Amino acid sequence: MNLWRSSLLVIAALYGQSVSAVLTIGSDFSWLPQQQATQAWPVAAPAAMPDGLRPCCAFGYGLKTQLFGIPVPFYRIGNIAESGTLGQHSYNDSPFTSLLAISGLGTEKNGIIFTRRGGFIDTAHIRDSADMTFYLLTRLYPQLGKAFTLSPGGEELARRKIVFRAFTPPADPAQAYTLAVWLSARIAFDMAAWHEIAQWYGYESVPGFPEGVSAFSPEDLYSNLIGARLAASVLLDGHGYSRTGFNLAMTTVLTDALVQLGGVPAAQTRIRFDRVDKRWWDRSKAIPQKFLLLKRNYQTGNDRVPTPVPGAPLAVLRLTLPARIAGETLETLAELQLWPGKTMENLPPPARYYTRRDFPALASFARLNDQQQLRQMAGGG
Repeated sequence: MNLWRSSLLVIAALYGQSVSAVLTIGSDFSWLPQQQATQAWPVAAPAAMPDGLRPCCAFGYGLKTQLFGIPVPFYRIGNIAESGTLGQHSYNDSPFTSLLAISGLGTEKNGIIFTRRGGFIDTAHIRDSADMTFYLLTRLYPQLGKAFTLSPGGEELARRKIVFRAFTPPADPAQAYTLAVWLSARIAFDMAAWHEIAQWYGYESVPGFPEGVSAFSPEDLYSNLIGARLAASVLLDGHGYSRTGFNLAMTTVLTDALVQLGGVPAAQTRIRFDRVDKRWWDRSKAIPQKFLLLKRNYQTGNDRVPTPVPGAPLAVLRLTLPARIAGETLETLAELQLWPGKTMENLPPPARYYTRRDFPALASFARLNDQQQLRQMAGGG
């Protein structure tokens, strides 16, 4: 990073100002990203796990809620975002940050926005996977090439373990750094895919508040994929040197990304929601009723297109993550393992542990079960 650029970043961080006029971070929306680091950039000290809660919600807008089956009167969840009013990104690793976000007093403004190229996008899911990518890089990079195990956060029906295997990193420092970034992005996406599975099988972030209404929501994992991609762009461009630097860069790149994707004003997002009412969601139902959500996307892989939106033929942007960097196959270097937890809810215990190879079967069971329930509901059974 040249001295002039570094000085601008430090000044912006010290004074807490937006650096959108200073940072020029591009969003690469080619199917297979080509970006690589030009050098081995400095990486922040190992970060705390980003396990705070962002108010990502069910599909739809103006959503009603109920507690223990009792409607909450005069309360609606707006749930709509606009690309120009997303606020400042804040790495989410504390209960206090979560409280500010849920209360609406935080620096971020999250919700769902319709985009012409990517369909419906959930900014909270983008931010969650971006934070996870940054977290993983700060933990992985200092030990790159060594065998070690990382146990991130609490249980999600299973105990999550990330097992890194020993290997010889590329001799070129820039290639080694690039490999670490994309490996972090892939694991971050796998963790998001597991979260969707865990939600369907009974996981509750807040005890007593079921999350089946959000499981496999049609925009979720595509948004998570965008988040991992954007974080990788930020990190490959040298903005992982501190949490503040990452926040500033993510603020810039997220706004730019939604413009490139063709994000529409809030009124047009509402129109798009209205067009799929009774097909993708049911506005007559309230959170957390599971079948407020009628349309789900059960694909768990990271090679994705948006869930096809009726009347939006251009919303077909295909995205993926690199499988190989510098001659190394990334999935052989690290593996997310899901070991039996204290409370498995409806999740069948694995023979030993689950991995991403088990995700399609778990998601397929969920799909068949949901289809059966929807047929019974439609037939009055």
